Order: sequence, then C-alpha cells, then structure tokens
Amino acid sequence: MVNSLLREVYEKATVVKSGTHYTSVNELCDQVPALRPDVLWAATRELLRLGNFEGNKILSEEDKGAPLATAISLTTGMPLCMARWYPYAISGQLEISMKNEYFSGKLYLNGVAPGDKLILIEDTISTGGTMIALIEAARASGAEVVEALALVEKFENGGCEKVRAATGVTVKTAMQISVKETGVAVL
Repeated sequence: MVNSLLREVYEKATVVKSGTHYTSVNELCDQVPALRPDVLWAATRELLRLGNFEGNKILSEEDKGAPLATAISLTTGMPLCMARWYPYAISGQLEISMKNEYFSGKLYLNGVAPGDKLILIEDTISTGGTMIALIEAARASGAEVVEALALVEKFENGGCEKVRAATGVTVKTAMQISVKETGVAVL
C-alpha cells in the first residue's frame, strides 16, 4: 500500500520532457513546491521499512537523492557519502562517468574507503544510470554496495532490471510510477 501523502505528491507532479524521457517535477525530488517536512518523513519511513541497513555508510548523489539520503543518515546514525557534480582538488577522489535519463557527464566520489559496506539511497530509479555508476565507483574504491534502495521506480524505463543486469545488485523500491505526457500514475 502506497503512503497517501506520497501518492498525492506524485499525482500532483508536473510532467516535462527531459531528453528522451518524460519526468515528473515534484515536491520530494525537486522541491517544487517547497518540500514539507512531513513529506520527507513519509519518504524516509518508507525506506526505513524497506531496507535492512546492514552496512556502515550511506551513499547517494548530491542532486535529487540528497534530502532523502540525509534523512536516512540522521535516522540510522550512519555516515553519509555524497557523490558530487563538481570536483575537489583532494586525494582519494574518484571520477565517475555516468549517463541517466537527463544527464551525461561526471560525478566525483569522496568518503568511501576500502572495505566499506554501503547502503545506496536514491529518490527515484528510472533508467538505472546513476545507480550503475555509483555501484561501479564504490567497487573501484574497494567498497561494496550491500543494499540499494529507491523510493520510486519509473516502471516503464526498466532501471531496476538494468542495474541488476549490469552489477548483480537488486534494487528495492517502495512504489512504482508511470510517467506519461498526460501525467503521473502511481501503480
């Protein structure tokens, strides 16, 4: 059963064309309108119910997944590693090539150490490009992604299957949506 508040957020979302895919612009992922604390807590509770959290760090990227990953870090007490969209001139940084439904370029990973057991947190999985890049980067750093969680799966884009095929990691999701030009349907 999908949380009624989260259902409302997605059903009220604006749909825009982003590259070759339609995407939703919504309160949780884009802070349009401004993200209400009860929406963030509802999403956090869904992921806390979904995951096992048997790792030692949270991993996400600093764009849309950041608010949710931060809330998960605060509630679990696990440190947060954030892949950034710009580099720092520091040692140990790993440059990641990635391609997702709306972006192709680089991410920069810091804070992941050999032997880390990472919980990958995302707000949405669509084509799987971001998760694949983060899993590969974690492995290149000597770490392991022991769990991958996304609040929402854009079902028609097949991201969960693509991540599993490319990395062997199963992505668990709390809800599925379909995004069409006419709107968002919560499945």
